[in-house]
Amino acid sequence: MLRFTGVSQEQLRKTEGALIPIAPLSIEHLPHILKHLLALSEHDRYLRFGYTATDAHIQRYVDNLNFDRDEIYGIFNSELEIIAMAHLALMEEAGRQSSSEFGVSVSAHARGRGYGARLFERAVIHARNEKVYQMYIHALSENAPMIRIARKGGARIERDGSETEAYLSLPKRNLDSRMTEFVADQYAKTNYSIKEDAKRFWNFLAKVQEIREGVRDARHQAAE
Repeated sequence: MLRFTGVSQEQLRKTEGALIPIAPLSIEHLPHILKHLLALSEHDRYLRFGYTATDAHIQRYVDNLNFDRDEIYGIFNSELEIIAMAHLALMEEAGRQSSSEFGVSVSAHARGRGYGARLFERAVIHARNEKVYQMYIHALSENAPMIRIARKGGARIERDGSETEAYLSLPKRNLDSRMTEFVADQYAKTNYSIKEDAKRFWNFLAKVQEIREGVRDARHQAAE
């Protein structure tokens, strides 16, 4: 597992390259989530879940997602397919400080773009705003990308054989963290709407082209 200790606001806010739209997911996105996870290779499933998850395991995981309690984020491509997603599980126990667990997966063709780190930063902001100031990640020691994310966030890494833990103590929420989350959500919603409109437009053009080809073929057949 991975536990993070002490991360400065500047570290959490640091980004590289273009702004990435990260959309909060809801129950209506379940088919997209399932498709993304089922597309992961056997090894990727092993790194994400800590065991070689079968299709049935993934189906159960998706069926049990709690959108009322947890926060789940996705990065979409132009076809509105999820190419990266994160699950921030919020945990509350009587008499104990609230904590959270972070997990992430990125499609093979979309790696190397920093999506995992961006999703982590987004999850941290939400946890802070929910007054959850502890986060941990449980990962296999061979999961180098996740461990890099933890180290970059200022993590204290603890290894125990094939497993690694990272623990993170988050700064308290403030106006900056709340505004950051608000702006991020609005940007993601706008970006998603634009992609939806573009997809509808291209689908419409494809239908028009299909109809034209059908009419043309019918004319040719009639002329024969």
